[in-house]
Amino acid sequence: MNTKKIFNKKNNETKRKTLRKNLSEPEKKFWQVTRGKQLGIKFRRQQGIGDYIADFYSAECQLVIEIDGDSHFGDKAIAHDLRRNYFMQDHGLRVLRFTNQEIMQELDGVLMRVVEVIKEQKKLKS
Repeated sequence: MNTKKIFNKKNNETKRKTLRKNLSEPEKKFWQVTRGKQLGIKFRRQQGIGDYIADFYSAECQLVIEIDGDSHFGDKAIAHDLRRNYFMQDHGLRVLRFTNQEIMQELDGVLMRVVEVIKEQKKLKS
């Protein structure tokens, strides 16, 4: 694992703030049920990780949650997301990806999966 400073680099601070102020509807819905440690851990919105910005991040569990809209399904976007996932995994982070549709229509199932992973991550740390 690379130990150089990778979180919240200054060069993307403005973009992170803009993204936090302009969450998509699925991101808003997910944030409403995860903010304030509702799942037992703290999540941050629009966390800078390297040159990337994760939708949601828990430092406690080393967990990244990505919520993918339609723009993530083209060939270039898929390749970009794979590079992004590899980068994060190379730094010891676990990445979960959900679609906008899953958040909007199957939120309970999404939350059950997130809670399962939180438990797994906590076991790994102990």
